[in-house]
Amino acid sequence: MATKKILMITGDFTEDYETMVPFQALLMVGHAVDAVCPGKKAGESVKTAIHDFEGDQTYSEKPGHNFTLNASFADIDPSAYDALVIPGGRAPEYLRLNPAVIAAVRHFMTAGKPVAAICHGAQLLAAAGVLQGRSCSAYPACAPEVAAAGGSYAEIPVDQATVDGNLVTAPAWPAHPDWLAKFLKVLGSRIEA
Repeated sequence: MATKKILMITGDFTEDYETMVPFQALLMVGHAVDAVCPGKKAGESVKTAIHDFEGDQTYSEKPGHNFTLNASFADIDPSAYDALVIPGGRAPEYLRLNPAVIAAVRHFMTAGKPVAAICHGAQLLAAAGVLQGRSCSAYPACAPEVAAAGGSYAEIPVDQATVDGNLVTAPAWPAHPDWLAKFLKVLGSRIEA
């Protein structure tokens, strides 16, 4: 398997599991992953939140771990990466206001490079204007944003993922096994036992 260079754009109050699990899993299978946040440098950290489904109208939120970034957003060149990962949580809500983040998302989508977005990560895709005519899953509360951006909201079980060309999306962290497996397939990664 050829090592791929993957960019993960995250921020404060990113979903804990949706950041840590793909970061570690992609490293585990041999890919290089640069985790970045606008305004922060390598070695600094972002706060994460643990979102859980406890029977309320929406998820509950509890403090998560601090996640240490291993690259600086100011130093990245999206063209140097093979793929993009967009975790969910509340981070996409404000990351979508950053023109450099939007430009990076557009680069990956227009270049046809693999993009994996989960949960509220669809907010970045919608803000970047890259969902026109595309099928995209997300946390159900993001369905109106997907539709407003010209996409088709894929209503799938919370533990499933969907693929539309280079785009792999899922509703939330219970989909990690399916989401990561489908992302690895789009990346061209082969895992052998």
